[in-house]
Amino acid sequence: MTSTASRNISEDSPGLLTRGYDFGAHIWRRVRPGARSAPLRLLGDDAMLVRGAEGVALFYDGQRVVRAGAMPAIVREPLFGHGSVHALDGEDHRHRKAEFVDVLYDDEQVARLTPFLEGEWARERDAWLDGGETSAYDAAVGAFGRAIMNWAGLPGTKAAKSRWSARLAQIVDGFGVPYSPQYVLALLNRAWSDRHTTQLIEAVRAGTLPAAPGTALDRWAHHRSRDGELLSAHTAGVELQNSIRPMSAAARFVAFAAKELHDHPEWRERIAAETAEREALVGGPLATMFAQEVRRTALFVPMLPAKAAVDVDFEGQAVPQGGRIVLDILGTNTDDRSWERPEVFDPERFRDVGDYEALAAFVPQGGADVATGHRCPGEKLVIAGLTAAIAVLSDPALTILDEGLGVNRRRLPTKPASGGSIRSASGCPFH
Repeated sequence: MTSTASRNISEDSPGLLTRGYDFGAHIWRRVRPGARSAPLRLLGDDAMLVRGAEGVALFYDGQRVVRAGAMPAIVREPLFGHGSVHALDGEDHRHRKAEFVDVLYDDEQVARLTPFLEGEWARERDAWLDGGETSAYDAAVGAFGRAIMNWAGLPGTKAAKSRWSARLAQIVDGFGVPYSPQYVLALLNRAWSDRHTTQLIEAVRAGTLPAAPGTALDRWAHHRSRDGELLSAHTAGVELQNSIRPMSAAARFVAFAAKELHDHPEWRERIAAETAEREALVGGPLATMFAQEVRRTALFVPMLPAKAAVDVDFEGQAVPQGGRIVLDILGTNTDDRSWERPEVFDPERFRDVGDYEALAAFVPQGGADVATGHRCPGEKLVIAGLTAAIAVLSDPALTILDEGLGVNRRRLPTKPASGGSIRSASGCPFH
């Protein structure tokens, strides 16, 4: 099979580091406007970049495309951990993914997380009103981390959970910059977190640490692989982390939410009125619409890699078995075939969208079916957390400062530079 990706295409990997979130736009210039696939070369392999609903359908076709071995270990290991579900395919993936779905995905899990989110974000709001100057991002790291750890049944004081939350957030911050000291720190924090969760799993199994039935701690301590064997304590600890990590990563969405609320004050007013009327922070319809638009436009990473399980011909491009197929997430979430005025931040596009998973070109946290594909089962929890954060950031008693809202699009992952600086609206105007 002759790969169209190999014709006069030089190595593109350095461009991902130098262009960041604009890498996809650069690659699409190689093909006709509106094309669904484009040739590229990554890490010496022939590859194709795909986008749109058609690209999503190919990328999550388990007969033609697999995820195992596609993401370089230098990136995968710090973020997901060694031996995680993200490196599995086929029946092994479906079996372990089913545990994640049971642990994270049911609506009752959102209901169980809600009081923790309400309490943590009310305390963050009160801290700002009392003169605190924590950024929206840092507040989210703490509030989301403590809430999800309480939900997961993890032991520890508030201070200990805050410190662990900061470590998890730093792993997310540093995994994508292997040329940076932040990457080394991410490796150190990953090693610490792996040791800690391994000890928790071992303690539960030994009977020295009680785990409430049905919590993530309980489920992973007792999870068995397809052959009926308990996971190693290390691997169970890795998956325990992967059950709480989506909330740590969601702190970046909160920083972008602060920026968009600053830039769209009319939405702040509408959400503030909604929150006052509902007397609740989680789940407001307007806040949910706003959260979904933030997730559409402010992506964690711009693309995801996979490998061709067979020779693949797609939309005029071809990749041989073993070649890389890369989903342009940003290009899909802003695809002009799928979205009206995709370049405009408009939460109204999500009005009356009851089933966001049915939107084929909406893949902020993976796509396809939650149970059988690679869509993140923690999405519902993330959306609930975002609505609470957005409700608090819309409070008219708080001010979102102008400074530091610029975004470095070359860095992966990125966020507004300040994280979204927040202050009490009644604070001293000279500070």
